[in-house]
Amino acid sequence: MGKQIKIIGVGMDGHAALTAAANSALTAAEVIIGARRVIDMLAITGKPTFESYKQDEIAEYIFGCGYENIAVAMSGDTGFYSGADGLADRLSRYDVEIIPGISSPSYFLAKLRLPWQNAKFISLHGKTANIARGVRANKLTFFLLGGSITAAAVCARLCEYGMENVKIRIGENLAMENERILTGKAADFVNEKTDNLCVLLVENPDYEHGVRTGIPDGEFIRGGVPMTKSEIRAVCVSKLGIGQTDICWDIGCGTGSVSVEMALRCSDGTVYAIDKSDEAVRLTDENRKKFGCDNIEILHSDAALAISSLPAPDRVFIGGSGGEIGEVINAAFRKNPRVQIAAPAISLETLEQCRAAFGSLGLPCDIIQIAVTRTKKIGDHTMMDAQNPIFIIQGGRR
Repeated sequence: MGKQIKIIGVGMDGHAALTAAANSALTAAEVIIGARRVIDMLAITGKPTFESYKQDEIAEYIFGCGYENIAVAMSGDTGFYSGADGLADRLSRYDVEIIPGISSPSYFLAKLRLPWQNAKFISLHGKTANIARGVRANKLTFFLLGGSITAAAVCARLCEYGMENVKIRIGENLAMENERILTGKAADFVNEKTDNLCVLLVENPDYEHGVRTGIPDGEFIRGGVPMTKSEIRAVCVSKLGIGQTDICWDIGCGTGSVSVEMALRCSDGTVYAIDKSDEAVRLTDENRKKFGCDNIEILHSDAALAISSLPAPDRVFIGGSGGEIGEVINAAFRKNPRVQIAAPAISLETLEQCRAAFGSLGLPCDIIQIAVTRTKKIGDHTMMDAQNPIFIIQGGRR
């Protein structure tokens, strides 16, 4: 119980940028723990060290060692995608203090003389994330690299999704002797070779200023497959209450219009769009690129075959299931008993299939009917053009 643990962010370049508190803690420590790169960066001499960046290994070492005053050195800042996340909880039996350091965005944007309080931060260290979606929705997007996705791969993704002209700033080996900062457009760097220790800032002056609802039908690339119309789409997506990190299924995605509106809401989540039609898959791919939604994963398959391998959904839209609506609802509920599901129905038979599926699982559901009437010009007159009434079934436990 007497052990004192200091988890220290050592900043970008070791001793040169250490805070006074960090320097004092490192000086007082009997042993210093950290990844090899961090220990080498600190040029530690005369003190015992333990090399590891894995939380479980670090905790196990601390539990078993005889030292009372221990420093755990973390690169950058302890609050920015750091190994410090969760380590304090593992060491809760001891007196733990977290000492922050200088993070890569703090250092890099200071070099660029840019404020960063409104930036979106995305880590691609061991992750794929939602690159295009992040950039579309934000003026400034900061990417922490270091995994398999390079700066060139980020720029290639942006070009694929129609953002080849966004401004790019790449920071390589920050605060080191071989530091390099590159500035240009996304299209300039699709073949750029960079070191693994790299960050990237994207500036998009044409970013989305809000999440759109009920996008006009004419904005989607259309074909011969059915599309859920704007007003129905707006109600269904609204009733689902999609969260930023949700996993969503769009069963029978058609043109991908619902997939897109789902993806705009779960910007840090994923939409799985499923359809057995070749044309539907093509159109959904074209529309996800048009609207910058690389958080849409498309599956060319029957719904019943595809969903067995999908992660548990938070929200499900059933636009078309090939007669398997009951199986889809049952599968979604088995994976997540608190899933929320919405489905439009034109026919009474589809309505009854949905109602029966919810009922068999004991799930509450609401049924509403929407009748949309638009206007159209005929000569000098404005006439009413009534659309078919639609039932919307929405249910699940909250």
